Amino acid sequence: MMTIGTNSHGPVLSDRSQMTLVTMQSLLSLSDEALIDQAVAIRDAAYGATISYSRKVFIPLSQLCRDVCHYCTFAHPPKKGEAPYLSAEEVLAIARRGAEMGCREALFTLGDKPELRYRVAREALAEMGYRSTLEYLADMAKLVFAETGLLPHLNPGVMNADDIAMLRGVSASMGIMLESSSPRLMEKGGCHFGSPDKDPQIRLETIAEAGRQNVPFTSGILIGIGESRAERLASLFELNALHQRYGHLQEIIVQNFRAKQGTLMAGSPEPTTAELRWTIAAARVIFGGNVSIQAPPNLTPNAAKTLISAGINDWGGVSPVTPDHVNPEAPWPHLDLLADETKSAGKQLVERLTVYPKFLFHSTDTIAPAMRKTALHCVDSDGFVREQEWSPGRADPIPMPNIETALSDGRHVEKILSALRYGSGLSEEDVTRLFQARAGEFELIREEADALRASVVGDTVRYVVTRNINYTNICSFKCHFCAFSKGKTSETLRGKPYDLNVDDIAARSEEAWARGATEVCLQGGIHPKYTGDTYLSIVRAVREAVPGMHIHAFSPLEISQGASTLGLSVASYLERLRDAGLDTLPGTAAEILDDEVRAILCPDKLSTQEWLSVVETAHSVGLRTTSTIMFGHVDRPYHWARHLLRLRMLQERTGGITEFVPLPFVYMETPIYLKGAVRRGPTWRETLLMHAVSRLVLHPVIKNIQTSWVKLGPDGAAQCLASGANDMGGTLMNESISRAAGADFGQEMSPAKMEDTIRRAGRRPAQRTTLYAEPNVSRIEASFKAADLLPIA
Repeated sequence: MMTIGTNSHGPVLSDRSQMTLVTMQSLLSLSDEALIDQAVAIRDAAYGATISYSRKVFIPLSQLCRDVCHYCTFAHPPKKGEAPYLSAEEVLAIARRGAEMGCREALFTLGDKPELRYRVAREALAEMGYRSTLEYLADMAKLVFAETGLLPHLNPGVMNADDIAMLRGVSASMGIMLESSSPRLMEKGGCHFGSPDKDPQIRLETIAEAGRQNVPFTSGILIGIGESRAERLASLFELNALHQRYGHLQEIIVQNFRAKQGTLMAGSPEPTTAELRWTIAAARVIFGGNVSIQAPPNLTPNAAKTLISAGINDWGGVSPVTPDHVNPEAPWPHLDLLADETKSAGKQLVERLTVYPKFLFHSTDTIAPAMRKTALHCVDSDGFVREQEWSPGRADPIPMPNIETALSDGRHVEKILSALRYGSGLSEEDVTRLFQARAGEFELIREEADALRASVVGDTVRYVVTRNINYTNICSFKCHFCAFSKGKTSETLRGKPYDLNVDDIAARSEEAWARGATEVCLQGGIHPKYTGDTYLSIVRAVREAVPGMHIHAFSPLEISQGASTLGLSVASYLERLRDAGLDTLPGTAAEILDDEVRAILCPDKLSTQEWLSVVETAHSVGLRTTSTIMFGHVDRPYHWARHLLRLRMLQERTGGITEFVPLPFVYMETPIYLKGAVRRGPTWRETLLMHAVSRLVLHPVIKNIQTSWVKLGPDGAAQCLASGANDMGGTLMNESISRAAGADFGQEMSPAKMEDTIRRAGRRPAQRTTLYAEPNVSRIEASFKAADLLPIA
């Protein structure tokens, strides 16, 4: 049976089921082009249009080494007047330069256990108070992270279990190149003769131990050092066997030998580009799509297209600050040039961290909590570095759109958009792919969504004059994303608890009516003393106080809770509420309609199916609802795809949803953010894509896509109007939930300001009712003459 897993780009077939049985003989029997064709297909299916890299700073902690590899110029014997180790001050100076240049990775490279060979190394360590090079490395990695926030990646050579246990707490990832599993290279005349740490079995045991300790790990092979094709494949199969057992290899580097003056192999031939391409392709076919295959761009200059066309998806670390100390003759390409060369191959260059997305997202114990927190705060939903510093709820400038032509990648979004135009249904994979669009593909989706919006609902942008009444912030549920509720635990005591009585609620409703409102939106925490009768009394009080007011109230969670306290079915309870005066329900408390996410965000809340069931039941008794998504925390693009497709299926059955409302996660004061367990909300690209993709995926069953000025600010909301949205939501009058989470934007947008915002976006404003009818003229006139709100008690 086929199994489904997830990688940094959503659901993919697992390694074991993604590949047919690959053997050394089957690979050797293929023509080079046939092998490369397989490799490219696997790469494109797993990574789409992206080629990643890490912006790093290179810290050569020590260039002393007990090994004497015949091709190496990095390691050298002690030199008079040269310290055997960089000092802490020198390490920090390099790291700080890297941080100033936007680097996020500190790559520590050093020779293997120099203290076992050189007295000067032993004496230097003793003078600094260390017993080993690795102890010193641990302290320097800890220092760099503490002082600069750079994530350390450690290449310390051979390690035992205790070494790895010590270093995993101060690093985000580690690595060791296998280079080759051939013991023949250890013999006299071989490149590893006289280098005890290059024993393949010792190195494989280090890699295995890293797997046992769940360390995100890098390895790879060095080609052109005297090995045969069969020996290269044997090395790759050895590494894959360890990965299949432990699942810890992030990337496999296929590095080509470069002859260097002053070494024993200075006159040895370098591998051809054809050999490098064949080896890259073989690595891709062996490892499938869940391990990155990397080739350093500086070792094969001006050949980006050639290497990409062999199956790589990663360039490795590239430094804008420090040279490649291992290959000093090969300077790093400028990042702008690398981006251009990558684009010429039909791919998009994206920055990643040293810890890859699947290790960051799918496990909480792969790296130290403080480093995971830093990493999560840096990344987007794909695990790549955020493109801008913008986050929802903050009054930051809106980023400028990235206008580029579409990429020529074979899986680009044009095929998906074409299928949509012809009425074809979309799969989860298709929708996920739309959410991962970048650069030109991103613009294609926005344009398509905007054109569809224009054809379906025209250029009129509607809004409703409403008042939010959050009647209590006391809540017995423990939603980890919520900064609004006040509970018994210390982490939730962020402000004064309150509980409005029905007279207060009625008075606020009357004031809203006087200010031109056609709707009150009533929601609150799940107060432990509330019963179903509480909600009924709220509805009756508002209906009695303001008979003409539309009552839009109670999330599916509140409905479920109220029904339960009275021993009623959800349908019976909804009928009671309807008969008492309830008109519609907000489709909130949806968060992400996927239980994988809900188990983290809100484990005691309604399950996905329970939420859908309450909403479907509401529709069955004649109560229409809105629908929402809260995105940008622990969720991924494939979760968004599932959410949209589940809403679409519900709407196809009932037709009861009036609009879809994307709610970007406002992170600043939320408990789960303060614990370091979530991202900083969606990126600007993801925010626009959510509006655009929802327009495309929900067409034609949900016609109205709303944007949240409370989360995005007026300017941000206006930009969403060019990405498929046609509705600005409500004027609100009061807003408590987003502001409790740290949002900068105000509690009310007056009709005059609302209409000015819409006109500046080039659209026609119009007021509406909750159900998208035109309000009575007297209501509209009252809204523009509204007096200032009375102070809230």
